[in-house]
Amino acid sequence: MKMNERKMRQELESRLQNDDRTFTYDREKENLRIENTTTGKGIDIALPGIVAKWHVKKEKAIEEVVYYVEEALDVMGREQTVTGSEKKIYPVIRSTSFPVESEDGNKFLTDDHTAETRIFYALDLGKTYRLIDEKLIEKEGLDPKEIREVARFNVRSLSTAMKKDTVADNDFYFLNTNDGYDASRILNEKFLEEKFGQIKGDMAVAVPHQDVLIIADIRNKTGYDILAQMTMSFFTNGLVPITALSFIYEGEKLEPIFILGKNPRVDDGKGKS
Repeated sequence: MKMNERKMRQELESRLQNDDRTFTYDREKENLRIENTTTGKGIDIALPGIVAKWHVKKEKAIEEVVYYVEEALDVMGREQTVTGSEKKIYPVIRSTSFPVESEDGNKFLTDDHTAETRIFYALDLGKTYRLIDEKLIEKEGLDPKEIREVARFNVRSLSTAMKKDTVADNDFYFLNTNDGYDASRILNEKFLEEKFGQIKGDMAVAVPHQDVLIIADIRNKTGYDILAQMTMSFFTNGLVPITALSFIYEGEKLEPIFILGKNPRVDDGKGKS
């Protein structure tokens, strides 16, 4: 069976069909929007990315999208409150291209992170979460500073157990619990500092998508090539992609690196190589 954007659109519309939903297709962007007719809220799905995942995961790729959409629409139809749920507030990492406001112009609470990533804040709802926005903050009289502090505290309480794989004398560590906050562990400064003290070569960190954090102990040039290929593969197959670039960590600071052949370059704004 061959899959393309048209067939994927038909498949998703068939599986997500509901009397309370409408489907709108943007032919230019190849985006499918599923909207709740009662609330007017909805979610946009980029079909090319889903088709690419289908060629790797087949049926599982479609099941993941359907589950994601169902959960997201369910959350949009319910009232959420932050007050009394402080232990469920976490930071989430997103690409800098990720929208900083909702479709109705409501700005999300965000912070700068790196040139490739931005920090958002979310209220965990079990199987999904809601990004905290200005409207929610104003409605409950919340202090943005406290939300940031609570989120950082909570992320430090999450497990940091990692699996290790060694390739060509380079060690790669993977954190993949699928709790929605794997990439968020990159904000656990103490965790990064501890790993930095254990690394024998160069320490590289990657968050290709929401559900994985990679830490690499790079000891030779081949290690950079392997990391680049690995990160791109995760980025391509992730449900919520973040960045295909990796970062060099030298204590407290993350610098994006561009790996060209066997010559990694740190983008520090000075042309350093």
